[in-house]
Amino acid sequence: MGRTLNLTVLVTFLALTMLGTAYSGSFNEEFDLTWGEHRGKIFSGGKMLSLSLDRVSGSGFKSKKEYLFGRIDMQLKLVAGNSAGTVTAYYLSSEGPTHDEIDFEFLGNETGKPYVLHTNVFAQGKGNREQQFYLWFDPTKNFHTYSLVWRPQHIIFMVDNVPIRVFNNAEQLGVPFPKKQPMRIYSSLWNADDWATRGGLVKTDWSKAPFTAYYRGFNAAACTVSSGSSFCDPKFKSSFTNGESQKQAVASELNAYGRRRLRWVQKYFMIYDYCSDLKRFPQGFPPECRRSRV
Repeated sequence: MGRTLNLTVLVTFLALTMLGTAYSGSFNEEFDLTWGEHRGKIFSGGKMLSLSLDRVSGSGFKSKKEYLFGRIDMQLKLVAGNSAGTVTAYYLSSEGPTHDEIDFEFLGNETGKPYVLHTNVFAQGKGNREQQFYLWFDPTKNFHTYSLVWRPQHIIFMVDNVPIRVFNNAEQLGVPFPKKQPMRIYSSLWNADDWATRGGLVKTDWSKAPFTAYYRGFNAAACTVSSGSSFCDPKFKSSFTNGESQKQAVASELNAYGRRRLRWVQKYFMIYDYCSDLKRFPQGFPPECRRSRV
């Protein structure tokens, strides 16, 4: 039975990633190192990238292409050892004061204590939609795949193809949703010891610097936008714009096994959900929180 379920998940994953214009290219071809001077490096013939942080500076990169809907996969191996105070951010973002953004942020911790995976969604410049998780593995020992599935109906956050969060489009409730602004892929490694670890109580131990995170296995099955025009495979584009309902869209990417895994993660590994924070919202939760969950 377990093998059958695993095979179903694999087939679903392969079907999705084969849709549309799929990029699995060299970091040299797909990304620019944008800051940090020598602290960001592309090596192994463009198959690997690393970002480092020291007392002077962190580092970062961004994609050369802009995307509007699709699935973005990246394999990361996070800063090992005492990573307290550091943040490795991996996200999609547009530009400007009313920007859209979809975030993975990995908050470092003291040696032996788990990373916190922080997720957020911004639409038209407004965020504050945080969910946080512990991971069920050590993200510093091996590479793991972190994925964003972005459709007009919803955004799905995945870890090793396990869904951890679904953010549904609730525009009918007056909640803005990121669906008009193309976004680039960004990542950065930086010092945030004023808040990142236990609310800033644990500071960065600079004797452990440089801190380094590693990247490989980038893949984008997505539509790209250039000079105001969008390019993607017709079948892929229609799968995102054919008027599917919310329920149909979720069902196309989350089978029964995937929904069980989502509930498992949220039951045992979620440590913060803005939709459950009564102190923060004493007058009532945001309208999207009242929607039924997957």
